[in-house]
Amino acid sequence: MDVVKRLQNHHIKPSVQRIAIMKYLMEHSTHPTVDEIYTALSPSIPTLAKTTVYNTLKLLSEQGAAQTLTIDERNTCFDADTSLHAHLLCKHCNKIFDLQCNANIKVVEDMDLDGHDIQEVHYYYKGICKYCIEDTTLK
Repeated sequence: MDVVKRLQNHHIKPSVQRIAIMKYLMEHSTHPTVDEIYTALSPSIPTLAKTTVYNTLKLLSEQGAAQTLTIDERNTCFDADTSLHAHLLCKHCNKIFDLQCNANIKVVEDMDLDGHDIQEVHYYYKGICKYCIEDTTLK
């Protein structure tokens, strides 16, 4: 999807900074932090401030154009993939991986919601990724 259209579809006015940040998120499925995005973009946008990156990511998340991930207590990460999926944090390499899940998994079943309207459910898993498991140093 075109970056500008995606921003507009989420009622976000495109700007040079917003386009660059959204594009970076869409092209890097590594679940980057504010610092990682700022470090990657600041050489090509010298006027970019870290506060601008933070505020833009907050706006993207609030408007549904991106997800804020708090799986790691040390860093808040961001994901442009807003489709139904879970996340795995590897305790060894600290990378976050997307896990595909069945659409039914997010259905809140057999639970008394007491009149509340559940709008988001996040599935975070912590363990060892398949790449670290394959690493002979862990065996």
